[in-house]
Amino acid sequence: MRIKSAFITLCSALLTFSILHSEPLKAQTNFKLPDLGTSALQALPIEKEQAIGEVMMMQIRGSSPVVSDPVLDEYLTTLGRRLVANANDVRFPFSFFWIDNPEINAFAFYGGHVGVHTGLIAQADNESQFASVLGHEIAHVTQRHLARRIQQQQDNSALTIAGMIAGILATVVAPDAGIAIISANQTQAAFSQLTHSRAAEQEADRIGMQTLNNAGFDPRQSSEFLTKLAAQIRYKYKPPAFLLTHPLPESRVSDVRLRAEQYPKKHFEDSLEFNLAKSRVIARYYQKSKAAEDLFRKLMRENTVHNTALKYGLGISLLDQKKLDEAANILEPLLKEDPKNLFYIDTHTDLLIAQGKAAEAVTYLAKLDVDRPNNQVITLNYANAAIEAEQYELAERILKSFLLAKPEHNLGKQLIASVYKKQENMASYHEANADVLAQYGAYLKAADEIQKALNFVEPEELVKQQRLKALLTQYRQLQKELARL
Repeated sequence: MRIKSAFITLCSALLTFSILHSEPLKAQTNFKLPDLGTSALQALPIEKEQAIGEVMMMQIRGSSPVVSDPVLDEYLTTLGRRLVANANDVRFPFSFFWIDNPEINAFAFYGGHVGVHTGLIAQADNESQFASVLGHEIAHVTQRHLARRIQQQQDNSALTIAGMIAGILATVVAPDAGIAIISANQTQAAFSQLTHSRAAEQEADRIGMQTLNNAGFDPRQSSEFLTKLAAQIRYKYKPPAFLLTHPLPESRVSDVRLRAEQYPKKHFEDSLEFNLAKSRVIARYYQKSKAAEDLFRKLMRENTVHNTALKYGLGISLLDQKKLDEAANILEPLLKEDPKNLFYIDTHTDLLIAQGKAAEAVTYLAKLDVDRPNNQVITLNYANAAIEAEQYELAERILKSFLLAKPEHNLGKQLIASVYKKQENMASYHEANADVLAQYGAYLKAADEIQKALNFVEPEELVKQQRLKALLTQYRQLQKELARL
């Protein structure tokens, strides 16, 4: 499914400060935020760490190019859960998401949120290298390295702590921007809090390598990945983004290399899903479509390794250029060989819609949805095909059922808002749109949407009026908290 989602640009630092100091916000939302306005902060309990993580995730949705791609989400979540299942000291569920950024980078923050730049998988040599970075980030969370830093700030003011959180948020997503924020505030001490200490890096390297091995990946690739990054430092003035927050002294490379030698040499096959995900990222996020086409054709001429994934990438690049017949000749045989593969199901749906066969796509996906209900790839493609086929009531039913199972799914919320708009059900459209905006922290805009929704409610719909007025009060209260700062 190819959907371009608009995101709301917000001031991350301002909103973070407002939330951390907002008592009414605690009462108005599900967040039970800690009071960081004390210099006697001795500990950061798990539930408070999770709450801060949820707030930071909201900031990222509103200020960063988060990728809304169900197929890639499915792969990343499956891989991440495999690693988490083999990690120690896991205290809460993890969530994994993509950032559309060509830099080699990944980051983890409070509450088990792990962000991965598309550039990481595009430049990873194999799945074990890619998984090694995720395992490393999971270890930072399970060992509570960020939480420890807040505890170490107990003698500082609340503003310093809040500022540190805002700086971490900026730095993990866009390291150069984060460093600029720190420099502008002349708080060099804070920079040491944004970069992981040598002890933390060593601990994450050690534990991450164990997790990698336990999950059935090649632990030696941790060493290979760091060696690759070290080589890039030698030939580039600007180091990879990952190294701006994960320092790489020579001693660390040596330590990881020696530790990797403790594991036996074995042959590890990359999963087909990894290679398909890598090709998809290159075709849709890392390269322009024509450049991706040229690259995949070149790679297919040069070798036969991962040829299936290369064909898939070539097919996507042709599809996105509207070269539909050429794309069909490549993509349809792949689906025929592996009809349950989610990557192929997704692109087959895109192809049918591009060919003007949306109704055929609905029939095709209806059968798959029976076998795998509420699978995000199949269900969201099914709903999107129904929208394209102008079967709006069907799309509404599909999405309502999906959102009952996954109420926080952002793309599902965006799709049902578009359905209501197509149906000219403007009250429901504006309410659904407000729900999407609230996920970004855009409370003023959400309140405006609720006010618009009220304008379309009939006088006799008293229950709906009361519910919308309660939402309006909530969003306005949240906005007042922002305006006070």
